[in-house]
Amino acid sequence: MSYIGASQENPIELLEDSDQDDMMMEDDEDGSVFESKGSFYSADLEDMQSDEDFDGFDDNEDDDDDDAIFSGGSEDSDADMDDSMIFHDKSATEEAKYKVNFAAKDVDKLRIMQKDTVNQVASLLAIKPHTSTILLHHFCWNKEKLIEKYIEDPDKVLVDAGICVASGSNGSSSKRDRSNALFECEICCNDEPGLETVSLPCAHLFCMDCYSYYLSDKVKQGEATNIQCPQEGCKAAVDEATLKVVLDKDMYIRYQSLLDKVYVQDNPNLKWCTAPDCTYAIECDISKNSLSTIVPTVACECGHVMCFGCDHENHQPANCVMVKDWWRRKEEDSATATWISSHTKDCPKCQSPIEKNGGCNHMWCKQCKHEFCWVCLGDWKTHSGQAYNCNRYREDTAGLSKKRASLERYLHYWTRYTNHQNSSKLDQALYHKTESAMLQVQNTSDLTWIEVQFLKRAVDMIVQSRNTLKWSYVMAYYMDKDNQKTIFEDNQRDLEVATEQLSELLETPIQSENIADLRKRVLDKSVYVSQRHNTLIKDTAKGLYDGRWEFKDGRDL
Repeated sequence: MSYIGASQENPIELLEDSDQDDMMMEDDEDGSVFESKGSFYSADLEDMQSDEDFDGFDDNEDDDDDDAIFSGGSEDSDADMDDSMIFHDKSATEEAKYKVNFAAKDVDKLRIMQKDTVNQVASLLAIKPHTSTILLHHFCWNKEKLIEKYIEDPDKVLVDAGICVASGSNGSSSKRDRSNALFECEICCNDEPGLETVSLPCAHLFCMDCYSYYLSDKVKQGEATNIQCPQEGCKAAVDEATLKVVLDKDMYIRYQSLLDKVYVQDNPNLKWCTAPDCTYAIECDISKNSLSTIVPTVACECGHVMCFGCDHENHQPANCVMVKDWWRRKEEDSATATWISSHTKDCPKCQSPIEKNGGCNHMWCKQCKHEFCWVCLGDWKTHSGQAYNCNRYREDTAGLSKKRASLERYLHYWTRYTNHQNSSKLDQALYHKTESAMLQVQNTSDLTWIEVQFLKRAVDMIVQSRNTLKWSYVMAYYMDKDNQKTIFEDNQRDLEVATEQLSELLETPIQSENIADLRKRVLDKSVYVSQRHNTLIKDTAKGLYDGRWEFKDGRDL
């Protein structure tokens, strides 16, 4: 509890304890509180377009499918319905095991969470809310540890946290009377009559100007919790009531912002969104021990998608352990990676230099007309359907040293990882180049602005799929070779082929006479890419959780 007086003779109490209880959320009644909740294994990230944009889409058909799930094939059979519902419930239960639940929290919501925790601890330990706040700051918001230690030895906990223990006062202080005392500030030596003063329960009295300068300096240095009395050697904690009165408005807002940052930092279930200038935090109850079996992908209200486990971009289907080792390997092989990342390659038939200027990997040599794959330089005729095997690593270690064989294997996956990363950027660049053409098509055709948005949505789908494919090669790099890896590579191949086909469609010259047909083909292929993407994401999420694959240690590769 703090005191402020118009003069040293008449210090008056700042706030009652009941007022302090509401201080942290004084603006809640006037401001809005936002909380966005969600859960996915991140197939839910797609937001392609409204249902009516897809040709042949039938809402009733979906409803019928849902009915069939619960009817068990017979509307009149209760037994069939029960069996079907049991099956459906089991499926939902299994899926819930590897789904990631999260919620986006704005600043107001974070402060409500802090206030709720303060009040819970205050009620449980029968202490004042301002005392509860100081204790929670001292224990880094670890409520369980605080309660345990307080029950063992309350006086020790209070003293260690800088709370002055007065008999029967529970850490608060009574009003002091200095009506006949002469006062001189020990910091600035000012003894001017009528000097405004501030005091903590430790009874160390200083003038308002010195106290304000001291606390402002602490805030500027980034300190928000465990700020102590200015008196040398005194460990009394400065409570929020004192800071609110002593600091000016701008500095107090800065102080509150620091409190929010500390709260998120101290809470293992909270992390700030990594998007630039975003003020939301993400709440996700995921333990570090589960990061090898679950990829905790979360989406902020701002639209940014990130991994809650390692703060990197969305790296599904690879888990955080793989990603960490992959970054290490990339650093070690940076020289090789620089050489590989060249945008120019020679035609495998006539050796003419060819530059890649689009996202599609279907290359056509203008010199000899040969069609080939940019990634593996193989004949493009073999890059479709079941014949496609560009994604698989074919071991041929005869005559190679162990180190050379390891490098060859790494380069296979690194090349494909980098290719999808670069192709994604080229696909986005292609969209920006084509956007003006879309505006022209809108002006010369009967299509509305909404109807010409299929290109942007298709690009979004490709970018998302390429990101998934990029990280799928990281996952494949660490996989032991067995039948389960073959199934994984089949799903990977299907998504990759569909993505390349959609990317190639987007490079089709847009003209008013072919816009309707192109739109239909792009929409149809976008739906198929979305389906293949969902299949890969869901299957790998379940497989990781079930332990379907054996993975190599990165140091052994």
